[in-house]
Amino acid sequence: MPVSGYCADENRYESMEYNHSGASGLLLPALSLGMWHNFGSADSFDNMQAMLRTAFDCGVTYFDLANNYGPVPGSAEENFGRLYAKDFRPYRDELIIASKAGHPMWPGPYGNWGSRKSLLASLDQSLRRTGLEYFDIFYSHRPDPETPLEETMGALASAVQQGKALYAGISNYDGESTLRAAEILRELHCPFVVNQSRYSILDRRIEDNGLKAVAQKAGVGIVAFSPLAQGLLSDKYLDGVPSQSRMAKGRSLSLKESVLTAEKRQQLRQLNELAAQRGQTLAQMALAWVLKDSDVTSVLIGASRPEQIRENIAVLGHTDFTEEELRRIDEIVGRA
Repeated sequence: MPVSGYCADENRYESMEYNHSGASGLLLPALSLGMWHNFGSADSFDNMQAMLRTAFDCGVTYFDLANNYGPVPGSAEENFGRLYAKDFRPYRDELIIASKAGHPMWPGPYGNWGSRKSLLASLDQSLRRTGLEYFDIFYSHRPDPETPLEETMGALASAVQQGKALYAGISNYDGESTLRAAEILRELHCPFVVNQSRYSILDRRIEDNGLKAVAQKAGVGIVAFSPLAQGLLSDKYLDGVPSQSRMAKGRSLSLKESVLTAEKRQQLRQLNELAAQRGQTLAQMALAWVLKDSDVTSVLIGASRPEQIRENIAVLGHTDFTEEELRRIDEIVGRA
């Protein structure tokens, strides 16, 4: 038993679904836990611990980090490292732990983007912050227009060859660049298993940029993040901007009050009505909509409290949609 006294639920694998990531042998849970928010230096450590324990007790085996997650940048990895040492070290072989590099992290020309220098330096820093010997997946967090793709992919291959990662991943790459990345990594004999991209009822970029079509061809899985559009697809914004919301606090670069137009609020209300007809909240329906997609390996959820994690996992029992419901959703958001 771990020193902390935490002992994982012995039935943790009974209700979770697991899917192969592309053509690889790696299985990922249908729902994974992202640490983009609520694991930073200003957040409650006890709440972080409760969320990680709840997630693992429910069969969530994939924990998703990045070097810049916080705030402050690096603090999510540090907090995860403390929690890992306290509760999860005995379960290391049951966990998929991932991190990424590619967004601004330290001063000067080497703390950003996708050069070999930047990615491998960041990888070493992330391993030190988490106290891990290796990551299961190490990602290029975003494409670098100033660095040859061969260099960025070569750095990921080196991470695997050095034993600092088991698999390579990319995030926010479109279909064409994903196909090129797959070809490069295949030549380097590097296991490339996943592209992580934003996907929701309101954000269909992976349908429009060719990723969904390419992923199957390249044998690469898709991990979808922001399935609730950073909270837009919940009931909190139906009547405006709550004072305690992420939008009101300005904690997101992309979720601004200007997004919440009269037209957007009308869309959210109509989606909420459809969700109620299905016996779900808007957030549950939005999550179910992404989970229904067989092209998606896993969906990253964010949470601010343990109860949200259990609520999200309960959606696994109701991810079916009628053709009429799908048509209505597309009609509401202007995709019909």
